[in-house]
Amino acid sequence: MKLEWQTANERDLEYARNLTCSNLLRYYIQHNLLWQDEAFDVAWAGRDNRLIVSDNVRLGYVSLSRDARALYIRELHIGEAFRGQGAGSWVIDQVFALACVERRPALRLTVFENNPARALYERKGLQVVGADDCFLRMQRNVPRPHR
Repeated sequence: MKLEWQTANERDLEYARNLTCSNLLRYYIQHNLLWQDEAFDVAWAGRDNRLIVSDNVRLGYVSLSRDARALYIRELHIGEAFRGQGAGSWVIDQVFALACVERRPALRLTVFENNPARALYERKGLQVVGADDCFLRMQRNVPRPHR
């Protein structure tokens, strides 16, 4: 499968919101959290959103943000029909490479403590660095360039 990512735009918002809700609603229910479409839409507007595509088919998307401390994966969702085929792993590799190019100190993300995606993140070198309620904070440091 040849993967690529493309800049997402406002027309992709509904797709991303529906995919995210579909993937995460069970965790929201388990942890007594309230899903809010409006909150998702506001967050989407302020992020670097990229579709994950193969042969013009949307497999999922990734949503990124940045500050001086890190490049953050805020959302990473693959459609159920496309899981287990390497797309999530490929995306993490792409985002980590971007963190290196941008010379960010780290790649960070937050995941529900009981989400099986945690195993993928650990295989990709992210380590648990903290916990908040039902979430784990994970990080992979970016090597410093040699001088």
